[in-house]
Amino acid sequence: MTRFDADTPAERRKLFAEAIVAHRTRGSPFLTVEVDADPEIDGTDDDGDALPGPWIQFAEQTFNLDVTDDERARLETLLDEFREFRIDEVHSPEESEGTNLRITARSDANRLAGFVDRTFQEVYGRDEDYRAWVTQL
Repeated sequence: MTRFDADTPAERRKLFAEAIVAHRTRGSPFLTVEVDADPEIDGTDDDGDALPGPWIQFAEQTFNLDVTDDERARLETLLDEFREFRIDEVHSPEESEGTNLRITARSDANRLAGFVDRTFQEVYGRDEDYRAWVTQL
């Protein structure tokens, strides 16, 4: 794997699939995919700086991600199309506005990559040309 970002649907899915294969081959603890922050979607802090964009981690057949209530509803709708995936753990700390989810996903790299891409678009509201980064592998 020699590249770490992509901004078209085909290139992103290829990047994600390659990262998943590399993660499995290397036996790394996890891989992380992030997208560029978008102040219109992600909001801003008190100083007007963009809050970080969403991220998805993958380790051993499990996705880890944070969602708001609205994002969780959209994710559950998306999971209707990925029936082999299931939410196994839900953590909602009182001091946090979001919920951390662990989703068991037993599938091939291409199906997993498709899920990641669709999650960023359908759950986190990114446009078709969003840029994604594999930041940890």
